[in-house]
Amino acid sequence: MRATVMYGAGDVRVEDRPDPKIVQTTDAVVRVTAACVCGSDLWPYGSMPATETGRAMGHEFLGVVEEAGADVTSLSAGDLVVAPFTYSDNTCDYCAEGLHISCRNGGRYGVDGVDGGQGEAVRVPHADGTLVKLPVAADSALIPSLLALSDVMTTGHHGAVTAGVGRGDTVLVVGDGAVGLCAVIAARRLGAERILLAGRHEARTDLGRHFGATDVVAERGEEGIARIRELTGKLDKVIEAVGTRPALDTALGAVRDGGTISRLGVPQYEQGPIGPAEFMRNITLTGGASPSRAYIEQLLPDVLDGAIAPGRVFDRTYALDRTPEAYRAMADRKVLKALIRP
Repeated sequence: MRATVMYGAGDVRVEDRPDPKIVQTTDAVVRVTAACVCGSDLWPYGSMPATETGRAMGHEFLGVVEEAGADVTSLSAGDLVVAPFTYSDNTCDYCAEGLHISCRNGGRYGVDGVDGGQGEAVRVPHADGTLVKLPVAADSALIPSLLALSDVMTTGHHGAVTAGVGRGDTVLVVGDGAVGLCAVIAARRLGAERILLAGRHEARTDLGRHFGATDVVAERGEEGIARIRELTGKLDKVIEAVGTRPALDTALGAVRDGGTISRLGVPQYEQGPIGPAEFMRNITLTGGASPSRAYIEQLLPDVLDGAIAPGRVFDRTYALDRTPEAYRAMADRKVLKALIRP
């Protein structure tokens, strides 16, 4: 099969790899019909040391079950399914708590002998616990929004949930990438009355307004913090959807004492401000990697009936063999989120 492999910073290739096969009786082989490049893929794209073996890429995909292991009971060949960005058994104590990201038997795509999602097919471990069957055809117009449930929409929702967003709230979303825009959708869905979006790319912030943002703050640093305070007076809830230290500083500077910050962006820093000044402010830091499997079935009805349309974050589609071009376009900020069609 053809699959995407990263060999180092800026070095993404599409090459022939062995076809996936059932290894464990709980596996399924899924033929990928839609995948995408994640904003988190751009961090190794910018900094990964060169390697001779390469790393299979992609953790967001949906497709058709081609084969199911003997112990898979909820899926059959021909089923259209969406895969959360990590696999899980959906039975361990963490999964029972809705924390599938910490599943005792779970893992990540592209490592430990598991295929990446940016390819023609994937062996999915723990298929019963991981894959969610979709009640639409593979050519449905809803496919982009259903694909968004694999990561960006469920991650944005995780930020809104962990920040405690509720009806009538004022919320700040830091970051106008796909996750930040989905956090706007999620905050609006949970009843937020006012949503500030901190971003400076007009096409993205315009989409954010369409999704429900009431205000856009283009200023950065102290100027941005001052503008947010001017607009809100006091701000209880912040969703940080970038992962850089300046984004965290903006969140900390904007939130009121006693407020909550949910971090969604994969941190690109090892140290942050957690000293006496922050301690005295009683700020709650929460968030983290989304347990996407826990949220897919909650959000699926709203996608199916058109109440939310997170698929609009996909602004360009590429054939699989053009995936390196998709990485370049996203890294150069020419594309918000690239959809890949094998």
